[in-house]
Amino acid sequence: MEQTNGDPAVSAGLDFADESGFYAGTWISNADWAPGMTFELDLYGGYGGQLTSTVSYDVGFIYYAYPDEDSGDADFSEIYANFSIQRLSVGVAVLADGEGGDFGDSLYVSADYSVPVAHDAELVFHVGSYTGDWLAEETMDFGINLNKNGFTFGLSKTDADGSAGDLKVYLTYAIDISL
Repeated sequence: MEQTNGDPAVSAGLDFADESGFYAGTWISNADWAPGMTFELDLYGGYGGQLTSTVSYDVGFIYYAYPDEDSGDADFSEIYANFSIQRLSVGVAVLADGEGGDFGDSLYVSADYSVPVAHDAELVFHVGSYTGDWLAEETMDFGINLNKNGFTFGLSKTDADGSAGDLKVYLTYAIDISL
């Protein structure tokens, strides 16, 4: 979902991961979908691991903060769980808290399937569904992206009304630095 009214987004994150499976981190990006808002700051933590050689899991909590948004009503949090079986990943996120919403008032369910392609690249197909009482409308989202060496080229679309549902094209580059 776009949060910059068509302008480019710049984001960065910092994560800590322990060998035990515990992790914590933060992520920040520009955002301007509400009066006064200039950025989103996320804080998260969780635990992940392998159940078998082909099945993994990840469970956690994420807090989405919009510190400079004028009304103070944009912040919310979710509890999530993701499971992967080889190339298929399935996830669910449940609203934990949000202005005007109660625990469980919204649910996001997604599935991603990755396919290795030539030259060590990966093609990923995505579908997701956001439902519940907390949103103005129920929304499906679809995507496809090509990943290689930190670069991602993708296409995404939702069935939302208006420009929110337009086809989006994006290019990202991510750098992992181990300390």
